[in-house]
Amino acid sequence: MEQTLYEKYGGEETVGKVVDYFYDELVLKDETVNHFFDKTDMDTQRRHQTKFISFALGGPKKYTGKSMSKAHEGMNIQPEHFNAIATHLHDALAHFGVSKTDIDQALTTVESLRDDIQYK
Repeated sequence: MEQTLYEKYGGEETVGKVVDYFYDELVLKDETVNHFFDKTDMDTQRRHQTKFISFALGGPKKYTGKSMSKAHEGMNIQPEHFNAIATHLHDALAHFGVSKTDIDQALTTVESLRDDIQYK
């Protein structure tokens, strides 16, 4: 049986570190996107993001919250916002030693959700 990226890179413990770095060092310091999180309960957001990234890496934690379309409703996320978040995810994964090939695979999952996130 082939190992998932989730398993390959250390499972939930590593994903939690990636999520913390993603928000603390990248997203919340980026003035082009940090305003989207002004009124966000970041503990809840981190839990949701951990589940989402786990899913993107082939892990067992399936996201069961609102649909991506509903979760982003009224935010009017533009392509530059989506791209910034995807870049931050790329950089967070790279920071923790995820290979370029594996990052590309994870970002393919993220990209598949673009139409559910943008312009809502």
